[in-house]
Amino acid sequence: MKNTTHFRTIVISDLHLGTGGSKAKEVTNFLKHYKCRKLILNGDIIDGWQLKKYGAWKKKHTAFFKTVLKMMDEYDTKVIYLRGNHDDFMDQIMPLKLGKQFQIRKDYVLKSKDKRFYVTHGDVFDSITTNMKWIAYLGDMGYTFLLWVNKLYNHYRTWRGLSYYSLSQVVKQRVKAAVSYISDFEEKLTELAKSRNCDGVICGHIHQPAIRQIGDLLYMNSGDWVESLSALVEDEEGEWHLVYYNEQEVKEVAEPTISEFFGRKERLAQVS
Repeated sequence: MKNTTHFRTIVISDLHLGTGGSKAKEVTNFLKHYKCRKLILNGDIIDGWQLKKYGAWKKKHTAFFKTVLKMMDEYDTKVIYLRGNHDDFMDQIMPLKLGKQFQIRKDYVLKSKDKRFYVTHGDVFDSITTNMKWIAYLGDMGYTFLLWVNKLYNHYRTWRGLSYYSLSQVVKQRVKAAVSYISDFEEKLTELAKSRNCDGVICGHIHQPAIRQIGDLLYMNSGDWVESLSALVEDEEGEWHLVYYNEQEVKEVAEPTISEFFGRKERLAQVS
């Protein structure tokens, strides 16, 4: 991995610490090589759902928070923890502000250059989670099982010398209902951002990293640290990129930047 690089903002979400599928060591290593002015932990950082049942808190999960504290101490990083559906236990304490560097809240408006972005985990529009929670728990069990099968399958692929394969991502891409849900999710969140007088939205929740334009607004999803191992980063010029972590190397994806989204809309028609 390259030497420490400085960003204005880093957004990560869906770590699901406390579960077997969480890539806690990878995300910790990722943050050790990147410093930033502002770190946004955009929901589902701690998986309270599974910790109540069959999850387990390990040293590597604690190590993640130690790294975050070190960033606050060494780089004066401001940390904003936004509550997700799996860490909804934070409803009892938020909003919470500890000094000038750390706060826990439901959502956040981020100023980026001359733009404003509404930052939210994304479960606000998940009707299954909010209205029929028992179905959401059932879906979570199925997803956990799928990740377990995927882990065994990738052990076999590694033994055969093959690359990593995300079975759960393929299911999402091929099941019609999942594709429709993701599309509706993106559109509804951009509508919410517009109602907040923002130029775009930054979210997580669905484990699908993306930077794309929807109408006149910019939609950005930081992905997750269970399947995609991805993050959103804002450089000092106010441009956004998706970065992926893979085998101790971070590679930047050739995604359009903010200036391209807002300044070259003719190209966007081909991208989106």
